[in-house]
Amino acid sequence: TDLIIWKMQRKMKKLNNLGKGMVIVISGPSGVGKGTLIERLLKEDNNCVFSISATTRKPRPGEEHGVNYYYIKKEEFEENIRNGKMLEYTLYNGNYYGTLLTATEAVTEQGKDLVLDIEVEGAGNVKRKIPEALTIFIMPPAEEELLRRLKKRGSETEEEIAARLATAKREMALAKNYDYIVVNDDCDRAVNELKEIIMAEREKRRK
Repeated sequence: TDLIIWKMQRKMKKLNNLGKGMVIVISGPSGVGKGTLIERLLKEDNNCVFSISATTRKPRPGEEHGVNYYYIKKEEFEENIRNGKMLEYTLYNGNYYGTLLTATEAVTEQGKDLVLDIEVEGAGNVKRKIPEALTIFIMPPAEEELLRRLKKRGSETEEEIAARLATAKREMALAKNYDYIVVNDDCDRAVNELKEIIMAEREKRRK
């Protein structure tokens, strides 16, 4: 495992040294609205490409394989882990989530910035392997607003909502470890802040 991580670090360091695209990690508690913010970011910044994660959880209504996630079986996911094919992965509320290494390289080698929508643990793993990665945490304006948004989705039971809220509290406590924190109190304002952060980082890295 250590050898696989070392080889991955060398490969990703080489890509970064060649001036390729950034890896941008965006995290936030379930229900904070990061999906909407990322969707707007991708529409308004054509140099950003969304990273489609692999997961073992079942699709929600309206979600599609290869569009929202790659929905795969637990056995296949664990085989990818053993073979060193994951940039990062985490076990979240009983399901695996992760980013395929090959998908990451394919985007950054083209000079595009890869946007990852991943949980706190996965973000920490990416930062450890790619120290140059840009990390941004999306924070709700208040805990009460987060609970309201979770209930509004209508896709989960009260027990599942309670579990997600408990997880959200743990995640928000770790927001200080990120490069930037963006409060999603207004969608337009938050999207503009995201774009400003990314543009500033691009300029900084060109120098």
